[in-house]
Amino acid sequence: MELGMIGLGRMGANMTRRLLRAGHRCVVWNKEPGPAETLAREGATAAASMADLVGRLAAPRAIWLMVPSAAVDGLVGELAPLLERGDCIIDGGNSPFENAIRHAQELAPRGIDFIDVGTSGGVWGLERGYCLMVGGAEASARRLEPIFRSLAPGRGEVAPVAAQAAGATASEGYLYCGPPGAGHFVKMVHNGIEYGIMAAYAEGFNLLQHANAGSTAARPDHAERYRYDLDLPAIAELWRRGSVISSWLLDLTATALAADPALAAFEGRVPDSGEGRWTLKAAIDTATPVPVLSAALYSRFASRGEAELAGKLLSAMRWQFGGHQEGAK
Repeated sequence: MELGMIGLGRMGANMTRRLLRAGHRCVVWNKEPGPAETLAREGATAAASMADLVGRLAAPRAIWLMVPSAAVDGLVGELAPLLERGDCIIDGGNSPFENAIRHAQELAPRGIDFIDVGTSGGVWGLERGYCLMVGGAEASARRLEPIFRSLAPGRGEVAPVAAQAAGATASEGYLYCGPPGAGHFVKMVHNGIEYGIMAAYAEGFNLLQHANAGSTAARPDHAERYRYDLDLPAIAELWRRGSVISSWLLDLTATALAADPALAAFEGRVPDSGEGRWTLKAAIDTATPVPVLSAALYSRFASRGEAELAGKLLSAMRWQFGGHQEGAK
């Protein structure tokens, strides 16, 4: 099958490589030409412009955008006049699901479909495959199945937990989730959960690190109980084997701790790319309690120093009402 790919960063380039390996024809364009030229040497067709990319694809065209959310509106606006009825635009990045609904409505009079594909896999997707959550017009989504099937991990060694209906694709690593916005909604919640899982691992390992506080100047309550000098890389490796909290994120945690137990290369200032915020907004809109997901997002804010004034005010209030020195109990 043919596919146009716009945006050849860490994910877009490797997704193109995975499609080329599966025998698909890929026409690629990037704002900076270097990545397109590199992929051209690997079998892709490099386009000189978006108009050139559209012209090199046979109708009905499918053009995948793998760009930051802020760039999607502009690219859709530039692409739409170049396309024909029956073509489709795919947004595979992390965008608000409401934007997919809007784009689908705006493109409908032209007969152009907008497909939103939540894509998970990161920099490991070239080898592992990408988990794909698909929303949009079902007919166009079904037409794109050869692309989804090639990008997805496939069943591999992970057996389905129950019998699958004929034609079911979830166990293959991709799923049509529903009308416009459904794919990005599912990916949004996926990333909100990711925030929570990552925060749980981070907090747990932090507590393990403090298990020897009784032997330090910190002197916690019941200091005699906290004299465990624990090997965090070994514990991470241990939990990967047979534990109910084993996961790919734990694998990555173990890899990071093995390389540098003190994590000296990192400052601990954790950005949030938007999906956690969008997840909380959807939870508020639907009155759905998500205390763990919200705490994980706020923990990222705190990691960037956003709680510094609050901490200073707490110290100031303790001094004002009780003359308590900072650091004193």
